[in-house]
Amino acid sequence: MSALIRDAPVGQLIRWATRNRILQYPEERPNFQCPNCYSHPDERLEHYPTKEEAPPAVPESPPVEEAVYPDPETILEQKSDIEDEEGEELELEKIRTAQTARTSHTARTQLSRVGTRTALQKSITRADLEQQFTLATIEKGPTRPIEPEKLPDGTILVDWYTSDDPENPQNWSFGKKLFVMALIDLYTLSVYMGSAIYAPSEEGVMERFNVSVQAASLGLSMYVLAYGIGPLLWSPLSEIPVIGRNPPYMVSYAIFVILLVPTALVDNFAGLVVLRFLQGFFGSPCLATGGATLQDMYSIIKLPYVLSIWAFAATCGPALGPIISGFSVQAENWRWSLWEMLWLNGPIFLLLFFFLPETGSANLLLRRAQRLRKLTGDNRLKAQSEIDQAQMNPKDVAVEALVRPIQLMLFDPAIAFTAVYTSLIYGIFYSFFEAFPLVFNVMYGFNLGQMGLTFLSITVAVILSIAFYWAYIRYVVEPDIIQNGLGSPERRLIPALIVTFLVPIGLFIFAWTSRPNIHWIVPCIGIAITTVGIFLIIQCIFLYLPLVYPQFAASLFAGNDFLRSSVAAGAIHFSRPLFGNLGVDRGVTLLAGLTCGCSIGVYVLFFYGSRLRARSRFAAK
Repeated sequence: MSALIRDAPVGQLIRWATRNRILQYPEERPNFQCPNCYSHPDERLEHYPTKEEAPPAVPESPPVEEAVYPDPETILEQKSDIEDEEGEELELEKIRTAQTARTSHTARTQLSRVGTRTALQKSITRADLEQQFTLATIEKGPTRPIEPEKLPDGTILVDWYTSDDPENPQNWSFGKKLFVMALIDLYTLSVYMGSAIYAPSEEGVMERFNVSVQAASLGLSMYVLAYGIGPLLWSPLSEIPVIGRNPPYMVSYAIFVILLVPTALVDNFAGLVVLRFLQGFFGSPCLATGGATLQDMYSIIKLPYVLSIWAFAATCGPALGPIISGFSVQAENWRWSLWEMLWLNGPIFLLLFFFLPETGSANLLLRRAQRLRKLTGDNRLKAQSEIDQAQMNPKDVAVEALVRPIQLMLFDPAIAFTAVYTSLIYGIFYSFFEAFPLVFNVMYGFNLGQMGLTFLSITVAVILSIAFYWAYIRYVVEPDIIQNGLGSPERRLIPALIVTFLVPIGLFIFAWTSRPNIHWIVPCIGIAITTVGIFLIIQCIFLYLPLVYPQFAASLFAGNDFLRSSVAAGAIHFSRPLFGNLGVDRGVTLLAGLTCGCSIGVYVLFFYGSRLRARSRFAAK
């Protein structure tokens, strides 16, 4: 627990205030035994009697983390020998990083486990990615020391001390990982809930400020648009080693919580809309960096499980919002939903402030290198992230954050299709917040609270989707990867081939059973069927994209988030006139027809994806 608090924002403030005398790291304690490889690096790194004991080859730009390797004998038993162009046996430690290709000598130590983000950044070729998945399936071996690497200029790269170093987020206990994941999920749930929790207040906003329903909807759409824009800024910031994950979380979330007060008190419509936009922008790091935090802790083979829970929070947040505010707005007034956001997010911010540890390995190793330099007085001790950071320039960061996502969507048809498809179904999801009042308030005579309860059909559908998805990953995907390797990225789309038809089927049911003479449970079932399709399709696509474009995974998700949120913001405004002019039945049928066309696209992507990848300038070859 002390380590958890030490690495949390409150612990870092306490350390700063006490000049590191309280909540110390191991290197700062009097009884710390510095590993010889750091206290006497020349002896450890330059004098080896045999080839087997030689240190790893010097890379031009080594990665921040190293991959897990079992004993060489174990690998040789599991894998057949691979012959290079000259017929010599290739060493299985060979791996390409995002900066350069490097070849290691046979490792005499077991190296540290890496997070998913590091594994993806390392993968330039399909063989690299295949190897990362293979390594993730191998059981962790006994504890062994990790020898640091030495660069030509004498720099000694600071790494984890042992293969199960407790400071490495990959080695945290199951309980600690689960606790941190729960904090991220709560954070995500509360921010996403802030979008639709406003929906029951729209009628009160119309009356108070004498605006149209389209204008009142800006309080919802601007929030959604802003949390699509935010990741373009917050995600690159969290990747800067000296910053890490936590500062963007805490600074932006603190501003978010503070903004909740004037938003609930504002008595000007323009001010309300601007404040709602700022809320979405400063709340967006949960979307921009939440997945990266989970990637820091979980291996690439286990990530689908935890990402599905995170997606559950993101999907059910908007669905639970109207349930929470529906009864209170009806009983009190339209401002009540805005105050509820403060009551919900205030305690969650305090939980993050006291208990959310830093997970970014680049930041953790950078700070370790600083402590070791202070302890040993050896300025040659540096983290790889320090070297990488010194080579960063604002132009490259801006290009990666703002230009790369647009390039990926414009110049690659597979990315363009997945972005359009996810944006369409996400827009349909947000159109529910305009369709539900027309169906359940007008047709069935529900009050605001009762209408909010109909959104539970979305939550139930997501729970059922996760149960199916976990079973599929556990009993189909994992055994197949262990036995046959990663295979084609299009294999991740196999569930989508089936569930893609659930979206139009559910929409047709909702459209043509929304009648006063048909029980209200039937359209709710239609919405549930659609939600199952939406949730599983997004899961499949979000697994497919990083496997095809691993080194651009962060840019892919940032671009997808932006386009998805932009379309959803537009859907909030076009759906009301659409349903008003065509009726819910014909309006929803139109949307269902568009998803039918996208279902055909899923099959095209599955059967012809390899040809599209062959023509792409971005895909791993």
